[in-house]
Amino acid sequence: MDPNPSELGPGFTALIARSEAALEHALPPAAADPGRLHTAMRYAVLGGGKRLRPLLVYASGSLLDAPLARLDAAAVAVELIHAYSLVHDDLPAMDDDALRRGRPTCHVAFGEATAILAGDALQALAFGHLARDGALDVDVATRLAMLGTLADACGADGMAGGQALDLAATGGTLDLAALERLHALKTGALMRASVRLGALAAGADAAALRALDDYAGAFGLAFQIRDDLLDVEGVTATLGKTAGKDAARNKPTFPALLGMDGARQRLDEVTAQALAALASFGARAAPLAELARHAAGRAH
Repeated sequence: MDPNPSELGPGFTALIARSEAALEHALPPAAADPGRLHTAMRYAVLGGGKRLRPLLVYASGSLLDAPLARLDAAAVAVELIHAYSLVHDDLPAMDDDALRRGRPTCHVAFGEATAILAGDALQALAFGHLARDGALDVDVATRLAMLGTLADACGADGMAGGQALDLAATGGTLDLAALERLHALKTGALMRASVRLGALAAGADAAALRALDDYAGAFGLAFQIRDDLLDVEGVTATLGKTAGKDAARNKPTFPALLGMDGARQRLDEVTAQALAALASFGARAAPLAELARHAAGRAH
């Protein structure tokens, strides 16, 4: 790994700023009616965040020479979906958390009803933006494939299905295969979609799509294992969310199943798999490799 894998290199700073500007432009103004709903949407999206999913879109699309302007719509869409998922996951009926990105969660700040509506509206906005953005200069078939990719990542075979499995498993035990499948849906599906959307916008062929999907699947698993480790090792002030929540709720996690050393070993294995999947792209894949190392070594 890099000497300091928790820090992304300076090449990503401009991309993070670009994604922030694109999100600001896509969101409705707070002053427009219904203002409270719009304010809650903006609170959920613009309150900080790693912007890792937009970075995956930009990195995979740029790998195949897509111009950044063509990638903005997908970068915005995946981050809007991610923000909506966090708003809903934090609700009392789900993970019941009061802190997100160092601030009160959306339902604490605006009430449960407005938070639910904000999540619903962010999901709709994501699909509308991807469907209509004029800078996404691809043919109709490609745009439809991109919309289908995002839909698959959100539904019963993606995030929603993974969250259902997570709720059902709370208080119980899972074997490694079941735990990895859960997180391949709950966490990994949107990350795989992020990589695939960038590649589709760039006109990737079938071989490139397969290699990038292998990378993204391993990437998502590495991210989740690191998240589980941080829940044990981290502190609330650093994480920006409540530390120790998984153990308090008796949720199945990689450290609980494998032990801390075993979880770290599995993290190393899947990070190596992600990097190996990029071999056919050579040096052009350096940004994606850096993101994989970052996911495995981040401090929050």
